[in-house]
Amino acid sequence: MEKLELHGFNNLTKSLSFNIYDICYAKTEQQQRRYIEYIDEMYNAKRLTQILTDVNAIIGAQILNIARQDYEPQGASVTMLISEGHVPDSVSNHETPGPTPESVVAHLNKSHITVHTYPESHPYGGISTFRADIDVSTCGRISPLKALNYLIHSFESDIVIMDYRVRGFTRDISGQKHYIDHEITSIQNYISDVMIDRYQMIDVNVYQEKIFHTKMILKDFNLDNYLFDTDKDALTPDERSTIQKQLKQEMSEIFYGRNYRLRR
Repeated sequence: MEKLELHGFNNLTKSLSFNIYDICYAKTEQQQRRYIEYIDEMYNAKRLTQILTDVNAIIGAQILNIARQDYEPQGASVTMLISEGHVPDSVSNHETPGPTPESVVAHLNKSHITVHTYPESHPYGGISTFRADIDVSTCGRISPLKALNYLIHSFESDIVIMDYRVRGFTRDISGQKHYIDHEITSIQNYISDVMIDRYQMIDVNVYQEKIFHTKMILKDFNLDNYLFDTDKDALTPDERSTIQKQLKQEMSEIFYGRNYRLRR
């Protein structure tokens, strides 16, 4: 898409919302508490603030205000109000992956970035999950999709569910309205090939409404990666089989958004 010559400010609002899920098995109540404590330490408000500060640099914004909070008994939230800084011509919204945490580079007006975390445990089955909800909303030229690759790399995610939408319109110098200012066919095009190779992906896109949806689930399953404070060798073959079935069912239910059966 050619660069638009606009009449005034770019009034399009581009919103990226996504959830990441980490799932594990913590057998006892004590292990479940330690898992929650681990997640709260790993993704506390200070760490989340740093992640969002990096996102801010990627999309070229200036931070106006930061509010952050660690909660009792668990969870954390960070909200940033941001404004658009100088956007160099080298910055674009082309369908290519943005930077990873190892290569963050340093361009929104009346915009915000938020993250909220939700650690929790199943009351009976020993399954524990960590969910982070992240929203990046920008007004102006730059799309928050350029921060997506970095965000996915920043969290250890078994499942990622993403929505991107462009709202409103902006006018060119002739007065014609434009409802999107960049080409997009799939959110997947903003994710690195290395990450795409690790996940099974599903797209549901409504192009005429500028709505794009992608969800991802890890292809490979290794039980060792899902046991928290539990030695696989200390489990019987039947226990390992049962735990693996529970974990896979939990992941499948979250990915497809429906329950297969009630657990007791």
